[in-house]
Order: sequence, then C-alpha cells, then structure tokens
Amino acid sequence: MYHPTTRALAVLELLQTHRRISGAEIARRLGVDTRTVRRYIATLEEIGIPITAERGRHGAYLLVAGFKLPPMMFTDDEALALSVGLLAARSMGLTEASAAVASAQAKLERVMPERLKGRTRAVAETVMLDVSRSSAAGASDILFTLSTAAQQYRRVHLRYCSAEGEESEREFDPYGLAHRGGQWYVVGMCHLRKGLRSFRLDRVTEVDMLDAGFVRPSNFDAVAHLTFSIATLPRSITAEVVLHTTLQDALERLGGSMGLFEPVEDGVLLRAQVDELDWLARQLARLPFDFCVRQPPALRDALNVLSQRLSKLADTNTPPLPSPQ
Repeated sequence: MYHPTTRALAVLELLQTHRRISGAEIARRLGVDTRTVRRYIATLEEIGIPITAERGRHGAYLLVAGFKLPPMMFTDDEALALSVGLLAARSMGLTEASAAVASAQAKLERVMPERLKGRTRAVAETVMLDVSRSSAAGASDILFTLSTAAQQYRRVHLRYCSAEGEESEREFDPYGLAHRGGQWYVVGMCHLRKGLRSFRLDRVTEVDMLDAGFVRPSNFDAVAHLTFSIATLPRSITAEVVLHTTLQDALERLGGSMGLFEPVEDGVLLRAQVDELDWLARQLARLPFDFCVRQPPALRDALNVLSQRLSKLADTNTPPLPSPQ
C-alpha cells in the first residue's frame, strides 16, 4: 500500500519529466482518480512547490518555469558538466542510454531558468564527442548489477559467451568496471580460472548477485589492469623497439595498450604483441621521434616497404616544377 507522500512525490517526478501533463494522465499512471490527483497537487503546493494549473478541456499541470527544486540548484559550470556527461552516456554503448538521457535532460530543463536552459540546449545540440569507437551495446541492467555488486563487495554468478561463441559459467568477484576502446569491461577475480580476468559486458548474457562476499585488493585500478591485460595479450609476433623519447611522451603518443614500456639507457623499450607487422610499421611511422628496431628483422622490412610506398605517393602528388623562362 502506497503512502500519500510517496504518491505526491511520484506526481512531482511526472511534473519534472514532462513540460505539461493532464490530471487524467497523472491519474492513469498512478492508478487513482482525478480527485485524488488534485489532493496530491495540493499537498505539493503546501510544501512550497509552485504548480500552475491550466483550466479547460485540454488543461494540464506544470511546474512554474525557473523553479529550483533543492536537488536541482546548479551553477553554470555544473549545468555544463551535466550536459556533457549526458552526451557521453548516450555515446558509450548502453542499450537504454538514449531514452534515459532524453528523460534526464527533460527533467533538468523543467526546473531551469530560461538563460541556463538555453545554455544546456546549446551544448546538447552543438557539441560532438569523438566516441565513434563505442560499438558495443552493453545492457544497462548488467552494468548496474555488476557495479552494485562491486560497490557492495558481493560475488556474482556470471554467464559469458566468448568471441568464438563458447558459453561458460563462473563465480566472479567484480573489482571494478571500465570503458576502453569502445567497450565496457568488468575486471575481477574469476573463480573458474583462479586468477584476475576481464570480461566484455556485451558478451555477458546473465549475471546474478550471490550472498557470498569478497575482499578487493587495496588501491585496485580497473583501468590500469585492463590496459595491462590488453597490452600483454599473446599474439603471433613479439616486437621490440627502442623509442628515442621519454616514457611519458611514448605513452601519450602510443597509448598504454600498445605494449609494455620500459625506460632504458637510450630511451624507452617497447615490447609489443601484434598479429600484423604492417600495422605496427604504420603506428611507428607516425611518431615524431626516432626509433630503432631490435626485433624482428621483418619489422624493418615492413618499414622499408611503407617508406617506399609513401615516397611513390609523394612523387605522384608533387606538381611539376615550372619550366625555366
């Protein structure tokens, strides 16, 4: 049985979500009659919520423009942060994100004064975030379940389907979640493999929280572990290249997932696991600093082939010199 105060707050949420909404629609959504809706409206007005009632056949209720509900009092900088955050959420591969973002944006705009509302709309309509690599459609319920389990230190039972289509089940201690390279991952202790593992959320088919708890290692960094895992995945070719630059510059130019970076006497040693030397040659060719290939010799050949190709392209696209007069 619902308490009247709970119902009144439900009405307030509907008023925040919709610019205007009729009493009949509120009654339908709450499963009450319109007379009861009017009592809830009166309750909200008694506690200081300014509500306008439009009379007539097409009448409706709406919040007074510019009204600031206590949790909705934002500075300009806070409103900007929220708007950009909503754009990012919509672009990060969550199945239900688009509808949720639109609903959240609507609630914010219902209670913002016109000047601030105009600014947030300008951000939503003109700002573009470069998240084109976000290709996986992760399910919001899976992300929420795993993040709740991680926050409450509760073990989960997880069903997973690998890239090859092999299905498996395991108990798993979720230490944390991370978004990297266009994908959502959960990182933690896998009791099937007896070690730290990371799993893509778009391949998790089912997850249930268990009663068992776990202890997360202190200062565990899910992003750092995920980066290391990707960098050390076993592949067909191991390459070693000395980069004549600083460690910080190498990481900024290539990213931590390229491989393992180790400072050495004449620069930074990159140990990379790759499947295609041509791809690695292209990554190295775009660097603004010099480098020296240690192994394999075939990487030097790939760089030479790339160099010759670029030289031919440069010669082809260079306009001829004017004839002497």
